[in-house]
Amino acid sequence: MTTSPRTERRSALPLPLADQTVFSFRFTPSPRGARLARRLASCQMDAWGWRYGTSAHDSVELIAAELAANAATHGRVPGRDAELRLSREDDGHVRVEVSDARGERLPEVRDAGSEEDGGRGLLLVAALAEEWGTAPRPGAPGKTVWAVVPTGPVRQ
Repeated sequence: MTTSPRTERRSALPLPLADQTVFSFRFTPSPRGARLARRLASCQMDAWGWRYGTSAHDSVELIAAELAANAATHGRVPGRDAELRLSREDDGHVRVEVSDARGERLPEVRDAGSEEDGGRGLLLVAALAEEWGTAPRPGAPGKTVWAVVPTGPVRQ
């Protein structure tokens, strides 16, 4: 009896691990890819000990979701991936980075009117993060949008 290639196939998704200090994941800049980036950020925060529903967990999840959605909406270049990177800092912060291939399109905070459907995401990022900004994408064309989130101690 032969096994099907499907049963031998291993997942290409990175596993959230408690002992790693950096989590990195490349995703397709699409709505589906952005949802996956948000979910993996949520799982990694839980693996690091910031449980679902805590302030630190929810802030990082929301920021990752917003930056990934922006990469999918405004940073998409056909054939180029976006990347989510989370790093747990020793000083009680988590750094969230999302890179995309559109370096010429920098994010801007704007005052969305009450009739507009979007345009408020970066206001949320600014409210939840201690600081945020942009930088050239290291090693590839594009930009990285980053945010530093205060997390405090892990509560078990």
